[in-house]
Amino acid sequence: MTANMHAFESGAALAAGLADKVAETLVAAIAARGTANFAVSGGSTPKAFFEALSSRDLDWSKVTITLVDERFVPSDNPRSNHLLVKQHLLKNNAAAAKFLPLYQPAEDAEKSAVIATSETKGIDNPFDIAILGMGGDGHTASFFPGGSNLAKALDPATPRGIITMEAEGAGEPRLTFTFSSLQDARLLVLHIEGESKKDVLAKAQSAGEETEMPIRAILRRATSPVEIYWAP
Repeated sequence: MTANMHAFESGAALAAGLADKVAETLVAAIAARGTANFAVSGGSTPKAFFEALSSRDLDWSKVTITLVDERFVPSDNPRSNHLLVKQHLLKNNAAAAKFLPLYQPAEDAEKSAVIATSETKGIDNPFDIAILGMGGDGHTASFFPGGSNLAKALDPATPRGIITMEAEGAGEPRLTFTFSSLQDARLLVLHIEGESKKDVLAKAQSAGEETEMPIRAILRRATSPVEIYWAP
């Protein structure tokens, strides 16, 4: 699929533009079938976008939000993506939305992933929106180069749901939606900021193995158009 680039002059302009696009998509989904859903990424990049989206005027009581990936840590841990969403998105108008976490209390990440897969099965497929970030190594979601379950995560035959991932430098074990869960989102967005990330993206769009830069799987094999929102 062709990736469409939307370039903005600043992170603030990107946050506002992406919030407008997501709100517009959610409103259309609610009008079409009465509900809407989307999955968001963690890290520091989405904070301004979350803040902008939280104030958009729509029927948030009909919206379900989840994460594309999560660390295997409780929701009050400073490294938790759930905590990030709670602090920056689930407030203002968006406080009325339903949130489905990926971290589930269990003795290990594998059991947590099984529970999370069950808990998120109620989300209509495909996602109305899946918003992905990208690391400097070309990872997206928790599809890390050298990751323990990378081949399984990227295999389109792997069922929809959540699996675990461990990788050097990733810290805690991760919980991540599979590629098959994300590939056909009605709106698939890569939210990328910084000149260095633009260079990483250019490399990812060139020839090379998906296992070296897993974001290539999204760019090459997503079954819906990919929209790239970028700011320096």
